[in-house]
Amino acid sequence: MLLRLRSTLFAIGYIFTGFLYGFLSLFIWFLPPLVRHRILISWCWLIVKWVRFMCGVRYEIYGLENVQKIAGPKVVLSKHQSTWETLALQHLCFPASTILKRELLNIPFFGWGLRCLQPIGIDRENPRDALRQVKIQGVQRLASGLNVLLFPEGTRVAPGTRGKYARSGPEIALEAGAPIIPVAVNAGYCWPAKSWMRYAGVVTVVFGEPIDPAGRTSKELITQVENWIEAELERLGDGTDTKRATVYSAQD
Repeated sequence: MLLRLRSTLFAIGYIFTGFLYGFLSLFIWFLPPLVRHRILISWCWLIVKWVRFMCGVRYEIYGLENVQKIAGPKVVLSKHQSTWETLALQHLCFPASTILKRELLNIPFFGWGLRCLQPIGIDRENPRDALRQVKIQGVQRLASGLNVLLFPEGTRVAPGTRGKYARSGPEIALEAGAPIIPVAVNAGYCWPAKSWMRYAGVVTVVFGEPIDPAGRTSKELITQVENWIEAELERLGDGTDTKRATVYSAQD
């Protein structure tokens, strides 16, 4: 009963603040893109804090220096189990352009805010055209100074499973000459896809070493990314093991 109540209170705050930020987005289009971006992703980190406060979903972040030591834009390829990482990585990898379903941009208020973040919207019903647009726009976003954030599996998968890792991320990196940062995150145990419940626990985010795409094929690169992410997730487990050594800090 308490779990359902806390999850419901979290959802109310999630929807209400999302509505407010979406409404705010209508009034900040005149601001420079990075300023708009910074204002709107503050909502993403607010929700990470809100789910921690209301539902006990804590987090640990390792290897963030691997992102920070790359001066230029990069391609970030992350495991996708939950909504949690779509929010947290916007903040941790700022400024980032995310590849997402085009229909999300048409949702009132929520979609309005998304449009301010310069995402790459794709049409899943036309995969060939979607792949072409992802590559073209991904290279453009990198050239403009934005990181490109992709979830290679395309959709959320249940913990302990894996989807097919697409090559679009490595192909963008090869075209732009940008490094790849793999990310392992096990948020699905605490914030499951297609579930109302939010479970207390520790979400662990691990940023891997940068991968130089030069002289490699997209198949070689995505295989390396997949193998590293899945091995790291197996090591992390379900978020109940608190004996892992801290590489970065999970302090607020």
